Amino acid sequence: MNIDQLDKDILSILMKNANESFTKIAKKLHVSGGTVHVRMSKLKEMGIVKGASLTIDYSKLGFDISAFLGIYLDKSSLYEDVSKQLAEIPEIVSAHYTTGLYSIFAKIIVKDTKHLRAVLHDKIQKIQGIQRTETFISLEESINRPIDVNGE
Repeated sequence: MNIDQLDKDILSILMKNANESFTKIAKKLHVSGGTVHVRMSKLKEMGIVKGASLTIDYSKLGFDISAFLGIYLDKSSLYEDVSKQLAEIPEIVSAHYTTGLYSIFAKIIVKDTKHLRAVLHDKIQKIQGIQRTETFISLEESINRPIDVNGE
């Protein structure tokens, strides 16, 4: 992939504040707004930029529990089928195929312990191929940041 320091600088600014306008980015980097626009289009075409997202405080919307699930599969060959079914569960916000104890490590956001229990019992544990799960409730998120693409 052919990206240079300007591309990295643009990404770095947007990763800190995705609402930053191309015009403001251009001023900070001493280039034209058109240059930033062209560079962002290139980064999207290359698949480096996949979109933008909002950071939401889910607790203010009534979702008070974030939990992580270690999922054991009967066989690792079931990963694709199981992950497709997990993707259908709206409370699961991310899932990773991992090394170590679990085949899949997932993050789930729910309203309360009753909701958590229902999702585990009625949705997740009914999926064919899941042997068992372990649940870890997050008490507080202390770090959530993008990586510094400039390596500083």
